[in-house]
Amino acid sequence: MDTSPDMSMHATSRRRQLLLWRGGAVAFFVLACLLAVSRSGGLAGHAPHLVHLKLGGVIGADEHENVEALKKAADDASVKGLVLEVNSPGGAVTGGEVLHDAVAAFARRKPVVVSMGSVAASAGYMVSVPASRIFANRSTLTGSIGVLLESPDVSGLLERVGVHVDQLVSGPMKGQPSAVQPLSPQGREMLQGVIADLYGFFVTVVAQDRHMPPERVRELADGRPYTGQQALGLGLVDQIGSLDDARQWLLKTTHLPDSAPVTDIGPQATGVNWRHWIAGVLSGVPGAEMLLKESSMLDGAVAIWKL
Repeated sequence: MDTSPDMSMHATSRRRQLLLWRGGAVAFFVLACLLAVSRSGGLAGHAPHLVHLKLGGVIGADEHENVEALKKAADDASVKGLVLEVNSPGGAVTGGEVLHDAVAAFARRKPVVVSMGSVAASAGYMVSVPASRIFANRSTLTGSIGVLLESPDVSGLLERVGVHVDQLVSGPMKGQPSAVQPLSPQGREMLQGVIADLYGFFVTVVAQDRHMPPERVRELADGRPYTGQQALGLGLVDQIGSLDDARQWLLKTTHLPDSAPVTDIGPQATGVNWRHWIAGVLSGVPGAEMLLKESSMLDGAVAIWKL
């Protein structure tokens, strides 16, 4: 038997290569499994839990991050329900509609509970109504069901300073509304029709999700806000309670223990949503309304409660 140093070194090298290849194969297998599990929507052994999405500040026209977060959570088998925390005066009609539909899609698969903060009005109320149960504080301001469209007219100011603006349009309604021309009677009628259509959509959504006759919703939907206590008596919310009360209700509904984790999703889970944070700060600053709208990327028609 040859026991020369060269042969021993060669055997040792072969064993190391074999171990390296085996280790690489095992690592590749583990990575492949992790990738497959992540694509399927979560670890198979992940503990059942709830998710928490906070909608704060003005709702913008683009709510893609929140919508995607809701879709992902709905597809995750370990997620058993959603705690939706709403503290918003409303915002863009389009953003409210998209978020409403995303919450409704989640609610068709898993229970949703809403906890209203200091304000959950207009589009903030729209995104809340698909929930299985809505909690509000007694002092919460909610409701304010309606749609608003504003267009500044500086034509009088321009006339005073001697500035005239010629506006060439392809049709009489194309230039309505305009900041440099007064709104025509035909333009006012046309835009009022747009508002009426969006308002009808809002009323229909509330009537369907809150199981109320549309006529009753229209009686309540003149744009006024209600306190949480008033909203409870009117059937717009289900219960007076805090965020913790809402979470406890959802734990019982999903038959999860009190120790079940609640995981943040959406922009709050990855960092500060600066647009919503700035909008929330500016919402309390007098005279900051125009800056608030610009920073929140609102579209033309808005559903927002205005102080």
